[in-house]
Amino acid sequence: MTENELKQAATELLNRRVAGTKADRLEESIRPISADDALQIQQQMIQLRADTVGGWKCLQPIAEDQFIVAPIFSDTIQQGGQCALFADNGVVRIEPEIAFVLGKDLPAQQEDYSKAQIDEAIASSHMALELMQGRYADGIDVPFNEKLADGLLNQGLFIGPEISKSDAYNASKINITVKQGEQKQQFAGTHPNTLPQIPLYWLINFMSKRGSSFKAGEAIITGSYAGIVEVAFAQPTEIEYENLGKYTVEFKAIK
Repeated sequence: MTENELKQAATELLNRRVAGTKADRLEESIRPISADDALQIQQQMIQLRADTVGGWKCLQPIAEDQFIVAPIFSDTIQQGGQCALFADNGVVRIEPEIAFVLGKDLPAQQEDYSKAQIDEAIASSHMALELMQGRYADGIDVPFNEKLADGLLNQGLFIGPEISKSDAYNASKINITVKQGEQKQQFAGTHPNTLPQIPLYWLINFMSKRGSSFKAGEAIITGSYAGIVEVAFAQPTEIEYENLGKYTVEFKAIK
């Protein structure tokens, strides 16, 4: 793709990050046909945004050319008792995860960072929710690279209470309860890459070689323990990670 085509695609995808979006595929002339195209579109989105990158989502690649990675923009990262987000088909869509917050910069470089170097850079670990929004119209067949360019459903991140780093690093399985009033959803959560820090090592080295620097304060999430969970707006929502902690948040719809 040419730089102009990448910019057109990035502009279109950013314009879709509004309430009620259910759009068709990109115009054929600006569709990414490779993973590299998709990642370059993400980089164009970073350059076009008024805010900065505040974090990343990732998992280990699901195939040689299918990468699970996307920037999370700083204006979409929240903490506290309330969380504002776009409705998706009228509901809140979240993924319970663990977020690792960096305490030091990891500049882009061609040489791999060691696991010890990456571990040392992590300042804190938190219960977290990836905020999800399907911006493509329901029922249409969207190739993976177009989903990747759009950020793989990400619309933001909610960072919950801190948990110990050792607990986070051993969190292969977590029983998770999501409660609103009398309605309770329970999940026998298993991390999709066995342990949540494993995708972190891949992300840092993969993106570093592509020229992306990671900065202190950025939060990195590495996979859901329960897939996408749907809950209602405007109700106190209790999220519990068994033996790790719990918190309450209320979701507000952005109109």
